[in-house]
Amino acid sequence: MNRTILHSDMNCFYASVEMMLNPELQGKAVAVCGSTENRHGIVLAKSEKAKQAGIKTGMVNWEAKRLCPDLILVSPQYEQYLKYSNMAREIYQEYTDLVEPYGMDECFLDVTASQVLYGSGKEIADQIRCRMKNELGLTVSIGISFNKIFAKLGSDMKKPDAITSIEESEWKQKVWPLRVSELLFCGRSTTKKLEQVGIYTIGDLAEMDHDYVNQLLGKNGLMLWSYANGLDDSPVMEKDFVSPMKSVGHGITCTADLKTEEEAWKVILELCQDIGHRLRIHGLKAQGVQIAIRSQELFIRQYQGQLSLPTIVPLEIAKLARELFQRNYDWKEPVRSVTVRAINLVSAKEPEQICLFSDPIRLEKEEKLFLAIEEIRRRFGKRAIYPAALMKDLKMPEYRDHGLIMPGVMNR
Repeated sequence: MNRTILHSDMNCFYASVEMMLNPELQGKAVAVCGSTENRHGIVLAKSEKAKQAGIKTGMVNWEAKRLCPDLILVSPQYEQYLKYSNMAREIYQEYTDLVEPYGMDECFLDVTASQVLYGSGKEIADQIRCRMKNELGLTVSIGISFNKIFAKLGSDMKKPDAITSIEESEWKQKVWPLRVSELLFCGRSTTKKLEQVGIYTIGDLAEMDHDYVNQLLGKNGLMLWSYANGLDDSPVMEKDFVSPMKSVGHGITCTADLKTEEEAWKVILELCQDIGHRLRIHGLKAQGVQIAIRSQELFIRQYQGQLSLPTIVPLEIAKLARELFQRNYDWKEPVRSVTVRAINLVSAKEPEQICLFSDPIRLEKEEKLFLAIEEIRRRFGKRAIYPAALMKDLKMPEYRDHGLIMPGVMNR
């Protein structure tokens, strides 16, 4: 049986929730923005009217306001967005248990078997669209196709409050004329490389020589080539599926630029406290560390290295992150934001190969100390015990007893 896959995308999600919660915002140019005071002053989401005025996601607040003087800026309410995201998934799950989230406002649904009960894929999509509008006050755009990639493509083709079908009998006519950048996972860098060799549309990519694609873009290029040829057979996972964690990271845009290695070290050490905590919670250890530095000019540099032994200890992760930073960053510009990630994760129960030049006894003692610190924090709060180096100004957003408040944090 040919598959029937839906991709449901809630239109202007953050802004739509804000307008639904505050009817006075209906029909106006609205932008959900980060805090200007904490230097997260960019547009996170915009209403349809703001979009028509030229407002784009990622635009800084002052630029958006200059472009659209009537623009209403509102602060994000993430707990509300999560609430409505969960309610939307409850609706999806009434039609199928194969519901795979793709971000807070998007989901894939496999309704192949559901058609016996609820009608064709298009009829199911229309039922969902109407229910979302009537029950939640939100609109969705839904793509229907025989694989996930084209279903996602379909939901992007017509917005808002629309349904687009890409049938197996006609997909080449609909998909191949589209720009290659519209293909999922084809980012700006890949698009630029393809355009440099005369590949502008999805059809151009599909007709490229397989070996040449491999030579130009490697395995990721071969994946895109397969997608362009309609060869995606990836399944829609069940609603309770949790994908394996590939990394645990924490990042922040600082309240002021970092200008010295000491300032950078304090931020790195603080970020690693959370990373160690989350590694323990998930029963994982890190075999490597990655650090990403964004300069004052918003240029991102990224470095990574291997640990001598897998660990959950924040200090060990932070020390390698600092070493990578010191060895590679030239300080031609101050640092605006820092992200640290624990990578190459393994189960904490997995046997370890001891390295001749490492000190496993010392590391074991450090892990026991960290677990004792975790227990104190669990009982008395995150700031009950912490490194003395973190007592001074970190150029980071404010603390609260239950943890560090970081509006622009990137958790991966």
